[in-house]
Amino acid sequence: MAGLATSFGSGAMTNSIGEIPDNKVMFVIGANPPEAHPVIGAKMRQALKRGARLIVADPRKTELAAAAHVWLRLRPGTDVALINGLLNIIIENSWHDDAFIAECTTGFAAVAAVAAQYPPDRVERITGVPAPLLRQAAEMYATAERAAIFYTLGITEHTCGTDNVMSLANLAMLTGNVGKPAAGVNPLRGQNNVQGACDMGALPNFLPGYQQLKWPDVRQKFATAWEAAVPDKPGYTLPDMFDAAVRGDLKAMFIMGEDPVLSDADAHHVRKGLESLDFLVCQNLFLTETAKLADVVLPAASFAEKDGTFTTTERRIQRVRQAIAPIGGSRPDWRIICDLAARLGYPLTYGSPEEIMAEIAALTPVYAGVSYPRLAAAGLQWPVPSAGHPGTPYLHENGKFACGLGYFQPIEYEPPAEVPDADYPFLLTTGRILYHYNVSTHRRAARLTAHRPEEKIMVHPADAARLGLADGAAAAVASRRGRVRAKAQVTDAVPPGVVWMSFHFPATPTNEITSGAYDKVTKTYEYKVCAVKIEAAP
Repeated sequence: MAGLATSFGSGAMTNSIGEIPDNKVMFVIGANPPEAHPVIGAKMRQALKRGARLIVADPRKTELAAAAHVWLRLRPGTDVALINGLLNIIIENSWHDDAFIAECTTGFAAVAAVAAQYPPDRVERITGVPAPLLRQAAEMYATAERAAIFYTLGITEHTCGTDNVMSLANLAMLTGNVGKPAAGVNPLRGQNNVQGACDMGALPNFLPGYQQLKWPDVRQKFATAWEAAVPDKPGYTLPDMFDAAVRGDLKAMFIMGEDPVLSDADAHHVRKGLESLDFLVCQNLFLTETAKLADVVLPAASFAEKDGTFTTTERRIQRVRQAIAPIGGSRPDWRIICDLAARLGYPLTYGSPEEIMAEIAALTPVYAGVSYPRLAAAGLQWPVPSAGHPGTPYLHENGKFACGLGYFQPIEYEPPAEVPDADYPFLLTTGRILYHYNVSTHRRAARLTAHRPEEKIMVHPADAARLGLADGAAAAVASRRGRVRAKAQVTDAVPPGVVWMSFHFPATPTNEITSGAYDKVTKTYEYKVCAVKIEAAP
């Protein structure tokens, strides 16, 4: 969100899922939609059947990489160099959209100057991508009638994650691929309500609707509505919280619907932070690895047991309707929060989720026209600025950015925080697999677990031969932070020198070895690059 908000004034998917089959060119970078976003992956398959061309930038040979017209097999952590190389080729060949740049953007000259320093031969040395493939991808993307960029955690989970996103924004603005259907820059949000959580201010420096905490008039508006003072300083980011807990500056945490012991990087540090707290509360459906450390666990209802809304990756606000009564002692999250607030001396008197949505609409301009009666018919894509507004399928129409002019940002390539060396000669990158998706699925869904019951370490055949690792043999992977065990999966899906793991399995807590380094702006962990060593395990 930080990168797109800087460049475009809005940190969300610019286009709609329904437009994907109409794409002429799709550039998928740092994403594996068939496994991590399978509905979107299916839409991409439809686009390919209709004649769309596909560019994939990914170190692994995924399903989409195998189907790509151009596969850019870059070294993990070199995305900025790759994108600057594309900018260089497009500018050198005059494939950029001069009219769009002049009328709708600012800062182009500075980006052009940086891009000039990334000719294809230099980019090949940094990324490992052959210069002819880079040229082919640049021409395919830049000369298309409509071209769309799709990315997710393979772009953001780096120390330069925000830079990666702004670089992609540069690429879209350079070619005028913003503000029209079947184009744009499309971050694929992870879970079903990540976008909605951000929209509602679950960020350390924003109030709902991305209204800046630093703006006095915004704080006053919410203070008046809530009859309470609004702090004028941002809260902690996630790494800040665990650092503060270890120092003793943060005494308590309330973790709702999250399992950081499995999902956060440098998990030993996370666990140390949680164990340093005076008081830990978890609100969840299951007794997660994190909840096992809690002083109090509040049983939350599932999506099927409550009413409300989710806001999807395409900014679509949709109703969720209760199908069954809450099981056991579980309760909807909003009721638990209201009761806790009342016991803390601040009564929240909402009678239903519909009343909460009415307050959201009153205080959040992009949701101003949203109401339950309107959502009964169909979902609405924000911004919905008034009751009669139909919603917005794509943002920044005709180059009219939310921030006025789109901002080109000159970005230089910087290497990852941790790279392979003599002691830790392999590069580990991580991701998700279809059957378990994130955490907590394993062992709770028998049929999914039957498909993938355990962690596997993808190792290239040449590396496996050198290490004496047979397919299916036990292996140990160690970093400077810890050591885990799993079975080797010998495959050319990963390049030599790179190994890949997921992080779904409590028996193999991969995030105990991933890096605690993080992005300088958002402090998102660098899950995608860390140095490891591998050996056969007894």
